[in-house]
Amino acid sequence: MTQALYRKWRPALWEEVIGQDPIVQTLKNAVKSDRVAHAYLFAGSRGTGKTTCARLLAKAVNCLDASLENRPCNHCANCLAVNEGRFMDLIEIDAASNTSVDDIRDLRDKITFSPSQGKFKVYIIDEVHMLSTSAFNALLKTLEEPPVHVIFILATTEIHKIPATVISRCQRYEFRRIPTQLIKTKLRGLCDEEGIEVEDETLMMIARQSTGSMRDAIALVDQLSSMSNKITLEVAQDMMGTATNMAVLDLVSAFIANDHAKGLTQIQKTLDAGSDPRQFARQIVDYLRSILLVKMGLEKQVDAPLDVKTALKMHAAQLSTPQILEAINAFSQAATDLKANWHPGLGLELAYTQLSIGNATIEIGQSLDGGKVSSPAEKVARYDPPHTIRDAAPRVEPEQKKAKPAQEVKPPAITTTSTPETQGPVSTNELGLPLIQQNWKEIKEAVRQSSPKTVGLVNSANLLGVQNKTLLLGFSSEVVRNMMLTGEHIDILVNAIKQVLGREMKVNCIHGKNITHEILPDMEFDADGMVGTAMRDLGGKITDIKKKK
Repeated sequence: MTQALYRKWRPALWEEVIGQDPIVQTLKNAVKSDRVAHAYLFAGSRGTGKTTCARLLAKAVNCLDASLENRPCNHCANCLAVNEGRFMDLIEIDAASNTSVDDIRDLRDKITFSPSQGKFKVYIIDEVHMLSTSAFNALLKTLEEPPVHVIFILATTEIHKIPATVISRCQRYEFRRIPTQLIKTKLRGLCDEEGIEVEDETLMMIARQSTGSMRDAIALVDQLSSMSNKITLEVAQDMMGTATNMAVLDLVSAFIANDHAKGLTQIQKTLDAGSDPRQFARQIVDYLRSILLVKMGLEKQVDAPLDVKTALKMHAAQLSTPQILEAINAFSQAATDLKANWHPGLGLELAYTQLSIGNATIEIGQSLDGGKVSSPAEKVARYDPPHTIRDAAPRVEPEQKKAKPAQEVKPPAITTTSTPETQGPVSTNELGLPLIQQNWKEIKEAVRQSSPKTVGLVNSANLLGVQNKTLLLGFSSEVVRNMMLTGEHIDILVNAIKQVLGREMKVNCIHGKNITHEILPDMEFDADGMVGTAMRDLGGKITDIKKKK
């Protein structure tokens, strides 16, 4: 039977361990100075070298080389016995299958016996967090004061499940994820040694896919090499179910161009080609993260081919920072949302649609029928748009209802484009929302000339209205609103308005969740419709009206 590559390439010397230099150096110094502790706790994600370092430490303390500095030598009888799995004083225990208190009591009884081959008996307890509470309690006293010939090495991927009493009795080491570049370098040497022909771009994709786990990366190479001695990018993508870079680029381009049909078609096309939806979502997030880094001036931190970097620069120039953050959040949720499992592409489609189209909304500053004045009969027949109705009281029976005049449910008015018949059209010279809307592009251009960052924040805002010479801006994200309120962003917008309109105006920024009927425009609702009934009879109130894109 052929030995798996990750076992064949397990480091046999301290120098072969990669990505954990501080830990390796500390353990080497402990062996060199003959100050090895009686108990260690190795914590970290899978495939980062916890068990490997535990075995190396067991080899080092039992090595027969005369020089402590050279241990483990990897040549003496004890080192070779450890490598071949026949060293009787190295006991590896899987805590996942030995969880009971009886298993620990049995271990506690056996540790009193002296080593049979080496100087120390080393117990490696893997996935120690799987032990029961009783088992941990049974281990405590032995862990604190073991026989002089015993060393405990506990390994876990979930250190938060380890009792504090156990942690306090061990020397604790945190194993970090291995950097992608180090994994790629290691894989290149392995492939050259094993005679596996593979492209650098493929190795980089495998390294990223492994998410910092050296064992996972080697296992992927082993799996791919069983298909062919020449591993191409297409072969790797087909087997791992990952989408090509071009599919991600096309999806982001469709989002920027507001081409909803193309974006949704690209998602379906990618999934039909065999890509895993969650992996596709992760790739989209990874690409959006790269866009964010380029946007923040950290292009050097992005490891990508030249053609991808060109696309990154173009997309970074076309997207604002709030848009990138919103997209990252949406597709991150799609990668982890379990509710969409019944339909493979639903999570991706929801994320894309949420970003590109959003819910059916009405535009602030327009009447419900598009700016035309309607008769009462027309208002009854028209469609009530979906508003966010919150804080509704329990339903009241018909006999308990009391009819109220429709005008009582109307909120206080601010300047909007809808105008009662008796008032006639609004003058475009009046300092109100129509004047702001008419000159909004020029105002944003003036803002852009002063601060590109400010115009990105302004682009994320909705024009709610004008009240008492104050422009009300609504933000769907409280983070973006707070960013707008910091620094000189408000002053830049105020100066731009003055530059374009020649008039002074204040600016007030409001988070979408805090928009109440007190600051909404004067909008008429059908008294017998869904919205009017909820407000009149159920005690509901309008808290949010979203702007139509």
